[in-house]
Amino acid sequence: MKRSDADRLAMARAQWRWRGKDRPPFADVPAPGQVSVWDFPRPPELVREAREIVVRWRGCEVARTRAAWAVRETAHPPSFYLPLADVQPGLLHPAGGGSFCEWKGPARYWHLVHGVDRLDQVAWSYPRPLPGAEPLAECVAFYAHHLDCSVGAAKVRPQPGGFYGGWITADLAGPFKGEPGSEAW
Repeated sequence: MKRSDADRLAMARAQWRWRGKDRPPFADVPAPGQVSVWDFPRPPELVREAREIVVRWRGCEVARTRAAWAVRETAHPPSFYLPLADVQPGLLHPAGGGSFCEWKGPARYWHLVHGVDRLDQVAWSYPRPLPGAEPLAECVAFYAHHLDCSVGAAKVRPQPGGFYGGWITADLAGPFKGEPGSEAW
C-alpha cells in the first residue's frame, strides 16, 4: 500500500467517534435477551455465526449455511457473510462497480439472477480483504431489502438506508446506522 493510501486509510478510520467503548446518550437500553449494537467494536469484529442462515428469493433458496461470519461494528446490525460454496451455483453474476470499506477493503457487487428474474446489486464480497478481514475472502453478503432472510428461526429486517447491509433481528437494540440523522455515527 502506498504511503498516501495508508494515510487516507488512517484518516478514514480515525473519523469515527463511537467505537463500542461507551454508548451514546441516545442509544436504546437493551431489553432482556437483547444486545446493543453500540457495544459492538470499531474496528468491527468477525464472529463465527453458529445459527443457520437462510436466504430466499421468490421461492428459490439462494443460500443456506451454518458457517457464516457475522461482522459486528458499532451502531450497525451484523452483516452476515456466507461462504460462496453455500450459495446455489449460477445465481450470482458480477455487477460491476464497487466501493471501499476502511476496515474490509475493496468490495465487489453481485446481481442475483434466477431464470428471467434479476435483482441488481443485491450482494457484495471482499475478494481481497484488508488485514483482519481475511476470513471474508471466499464469502458473500446479501442486502435483505428484497429477500427473505433468516438467522436461526428469526426473520430479519434490513438495516435502514440504501447503503448498509446489516440484518436486524429482535435480539438487537439500536438505534441503527442508516436511520435519518445517523450520518455522523
